[in-house]
Amino acid sequence: MYRFIELKDMRFKAFEKAISEINKHRLPGLEAQLKMAPSFRKQLMEQYKEDRKTAKLAAVLALFYPSNEGDTLLVLIMRKSYKGVHSAQIGFPGGKPEPEDANFKETALRETSEEVGVPSDKITVLRDLSSIYIPPSNFQVHPFIGLSHETLSFTLQASEVEAVLEIPLTDFMNDHSEVLSNVLSEDGVSYEVPAFNLNNHIVWGATAMMLMEIKTMLNKIFKKIT
Repeated sequence: MYRFIELKDMRFKAFEKAISEINKHRLPGLEAQLKMAPSFRKQLMEQYKEDRKTAKLAAVLALFYPSNEGDTLLVLIMRKSYKGVHSAQIGFPGGKPEPEDANFKETALRETSEEVGVPSDKITVLRDLSSIYIPPSNFQVHPFIGLSHETLSFTLQASEVEAVLEIPLTDFMNDHSEVLSNVLSEDGVSYEVPAFNLNNHIVWGATAMMLMEIKTMLNKIFKKIT
């Protein structure tokens, strides 16, 4: 696997050039996602087998951009605390389609603009990623990976977003960010799950599974250019 020591000089300009190759690679899909799947995911998938046929739809965006110093950052958000299964969790900007959205890509862009204040004309969507089903909330999520070529400032949607997390690429790609953590499942049982520790926040579940697909693809790209 690609190591942190080899990424330390991956400034945004180099990253920008490297990631332009991403459409040439096959999506690793479920094989990569399952590396970050909780042990109880198979049980949940069976439990929600019928519900999945009428799952709600959503789209999210994994957005990379340069810091003021020229390093590469990734946007994650902390959701507001509320009475729901995703309360205070870490995820990507995104949400449900609206009638005016022509496709899931437009949904991801619109939601990113609404939730963190980054307008669509500042974002280049590079490609879609493998969709993923989230059993507890019964959503089928369509992720995209995007790039902004300029340093970003954020305006948070007060009703939805508690905070923005700006994740350095080097931290995300460092294997030491992959950890095991104890979480409570929907039925209140404590489980040990694979997760990412990013900016001292534990990221697990569907977001971690999507992140692992991205990391797997970036590893292939970075290996090719060395």
